[in-house]
Amino acid sequence: MARVTFREERCKGCQLCLPVCPKGIISMSAQINSMGYHPAGVEEQDKCTGCALCALVCPDMVIEVEREERSA
Repeated sequence: MARVTFREERCKGCQLCLPVCPKGIISMSAQINSMGYHPAGVEEQDKCTGCALCALVCPDMVIEVEREERSA
């Protein structure tokens, strides 16, 4: 299980994270942040695989992915 967090106030809405998500669960918010941009975010956390591709392409380090450790 994984959880992805977007720091929406730091997001400049570049949309680089959208095409790299294999599940297509990242979308742009209709709301505008304090910098005047529509930030990216995820509403369907349960579909996140934890691949962290979104975090790797984010130029502003807005995205954090946490993966739950599985016990053997």
